[in-house]
Amino acid sequence: MKKNTLKTVITSLAILLFSSSYGQSLVEGIIKNKENQPLELANIVLKGTKHNVVTDADGKFSIDTRDKLPFVLIVQYVGYQTAEIKYTELPKNSIEIQLKSENQLSDVVITSRRRIEKAQNVPIAISVIGGRQAEIAGAFNVNRLKELVPSVQLYSSNPRNTTINIRGLGSTFGLTNDGIDPGVGFYVDGVYYARPAATTLDFVDVDQIEVLRGPQGTLFGKNTTAGAFNVTSRKPSFTSGANFELSYGNYGFLQAKSSVTGALSKKIAGRLSFSGTQRNGLIQNIATGRPVNDLNNQGVRGQLLYKPTEDVDITLAADLSKQRPDGYAQVIAGVAPTNRADYRQFNNIIASLGYSLPSTNAFDRKIDHDTPWRSGQDLGGVSLNIDTKIGNGKLTSTSAWRFWNWDPSNDRDFTGLAVLKLSQATSKHQQWSQEVRYAGTFTSKITGVFGLFGIGQDLKTDPYHIEESGDAQWRFSQDSTSPLWQTPGLFDGYGIKTKSTLNTVSGAAFGQLDWQITDKLHILPGLRYNYDKKKVDYNRTTYGGLQTNDPALIALKNKVYTSQAFKVDVDDTNFSGNLTLSYKASEQVNTFATFASSYKPVGINLGGIPTDANGPIIELAKIKPEEVNHYEIGVKTTPFNSTTVNFTIYNTDIKNYQTLVQSEDPTLNRGYLANAEKVRVRGAELDSRITVNKNLSFNTAVSYTDGKYISFTNAPLPLEETGLKVGGKSIYSKDVSGGVLPGISKWAGTLGGDLSKEGQFFGNRGRFFVAIDSYSRSSFSSSASPSKYLVVDGYSIINGRIGFRASEGLSVYIWGRNLFDKNYFEQLLPAAGNAGQYAGVLGDQRTYGITFKYTL
Repeated sequence: MKKNTLKTVITSLAILLFSSSYGQSLVEGIIKNKENQPLELANIVLKGTKHNVVTDADGKFSIDTRDKLPFVLIVQYVGYQTAEIKYTELPKNSIEIQLKSENQLSDVVITSRRRIEKAQNVPIAISVIGGRQAEIAGAFNVNRLKELVPSVQLYSSNPRNTTINIRGLGSTFGLTNDGIDPGVGFYVDGVYYARPAATTLDFVDVDQIEVLRGPQGTLFGKNTTAGAFNVTSRKPSFTSGANFELSYGNYGFLQAKSSVTGALSKKIAGRLSFSGTQRNGLIQNIATGRPVNDLNNQGVRGQLLYKPTEDVDITLAADLSKQRPDGYAQVIAGVAPTNRADYRQFNNIIASLGYSLPSTNAFDRKIDHDTPWRSGQDLGGVSLNIDTKIGNGKLTSTSAWRFWNWDPSNDRDFTGLAVLKLSQATSKHQQWSQEVRYAGTFTSKITGVFGLFGIGQDLKTDPYHIEESGDAQWRFSQDSTSPLWQTPGLFDGYGIKTKSTLNTVSGAAFGQLDWQITDKLHILPGLRYNYDKKKVDYNRTTYGGLQTNDPALIALKNKVYTSQAFKVDVDDTNFSGNLTLSYKASEQVNTFATFASSYKPVGINLGGIPTDANGPIIELAKIKPEEVNHYEIGVKTTPFNSTTVNFTIYNTDIKNYQTLVQSEDPTLNRGYLANAEKVRVRGAELDSRITVNKNLSFNTAVSYTDGKYISFTNAPLPLEETGLKVGGKSIYSKDVSGGVLPGISKWAGTLGGDLSKEGQFFGNRGRFFVAIDSYSRSSFSSSASPSKYLVVDGYSIINGRIGFRASEGLSVYIWGRNLFDKNYFEQLLPAAGNAGQYAGVLGDQRTYGITFKYTL
């Protein structure tokens, strides 16, 4: 009896203890929508584990947190935004979680200031594009992204010759010169990508893209005078998941994307992502019978996340992308009459050679180029990121190595004649970077970020850059009626081989504080110290052509190509900074004013320099650093819970503006760098998001930009003034002060809308939708010196999508881009030698297709 009684007591105590323990780790709650309706079969996951439950018919659930503190609950439901809620202690009562519809305006969260915060609270002009928004809109690279953010300009005649600007500033317009730094920083998961070619590659598994406008040198490792792209990819998760996407379209368009993530052990999670894009060419080469300007891109990215403790995240990432297109061919868009003699006008030149263009309408999309177009590039790297919570902040270390290999072939005369027979700037680039920063709360009133950054870069020819003339070069270079120009074989095969190396080292210390004076007033001072060192060894030698000792023939050959060699070793330091005053007038209105003094490092001409009677003009090898003074005032408002309206005005003054100028010297067919004494860009920006109801939403952004040369007294002649003489003396430059800067439309804007309705498709719950978006811009100059011929007309394009989308399961939609088949140029480029012909980079004609996506 006593034995049974003791057994009963022990059993009862065990049950009581187990029940008490279990009860202390059990969380109960209910999941509802905005209309306060319970959501059945919502999925609740304990983050960092595979443990999950689903809600019942009343939207209720209970989940064991397994004595884990703190813990995070992930709540997922088809047609609604995924929610993550963190708890530092176990809730004593039942919890209620309200999910937001995918069409409901939500607070956009950013990390650009090295902490998680709402974009509307940040005193920076910033545009945020979610990864899913970019995917559905077909913005799979930066060139497509510019249609969503009108303050962004991207021009690309091939991946190396890519200009990415914000508010019209950042990089030189035209063919790239590797001796200067970009003014727009491009970051992926905290790693700085030094090569602008990276912006032409497909995004791989992107979670969010933040575009910060204006100087950002006190927040990021590499100095940025015009703004920055902060791209974050989707991270590894301990909760298993996968998505697969396949798109088909006209012109043989095929795009495949996939991503798989999950736990590899209790403390290690992984993610593997892939993207591939193919498309047939959009321009027909009638000489070869083949289309050119196709797409052939592949990219893969792998990540491992190791969490030894709750306070430490270690992420090892590696990526590799490659492009192998037959592109980027340009089509002759027109011919400008120059001031040269009649026999030197382009139309007379080609007539004398018995040649005619395949079409005088660029939008016939026909070429007959004799030199193949090739734009092969490989880009990749490895990074290690360590985040450690220390005190009231986080210490971050980001170490990275990256490479870029470039293998091009171009036809820079844009004709079927053998003028420039070869133009191949094969290159190899490597970079090493290290950033260490601490972001946190220092007192009850002061938060901030401080960091150190270093980067080393090596760029070299592989093994040479080659420019080679063909048998028609004599006619384009001929500057007299001497019969010696027609000497057989004089220029055929005559060219230059350039071997060069560029070694760059940059270091910086930077920091920014956020001092809360009152609940509404904040002062944000920032400071940066920069060190830059550049070392160039440039050696260009001639080869080929007719071998002769005749001084007169040698003089003619030297008018086309000459040998040139120089070495430059420069370094420089600079202090820069910014001061921002932020005033939160109410919960709905946040205002700010900023002054920033920024700096773009010293540049070096790496494509050759002009010559005079004494040889190379060595003093032109070094380009002065830019000095930037920037002023900005902005207001961010949320007039209603479903609406945001933001407005910014700004003024940027730049002393010693680094620009690329074109020379009539064919040796410098890439142009060369120079300084304009002073430029100014001022403008205004308006952006808004409006959610009318759960079914209808709109977004718009408008940008007004006025950029001009305040003083540029020694600018190159515009194309049509080539050959200008005054009093019998040749003139090679002019004062273009007051002229417009290239690449800047005064007006640019986007407008889009999304109409959707809840429904089911093949058993999946989600939303049927119709979406339209448009992009418009006014005309802009496409020449360093304003030219009445090199002006790109304004244009508007309309894109659309219709289909079914779901956060889990199957999504299907039909899409179309440039629905009204608008003909437009993205850029105009003068041919080497300034004979008068100029080519255009064509915008894509109407494309359409269908996308299937399945998410697990």
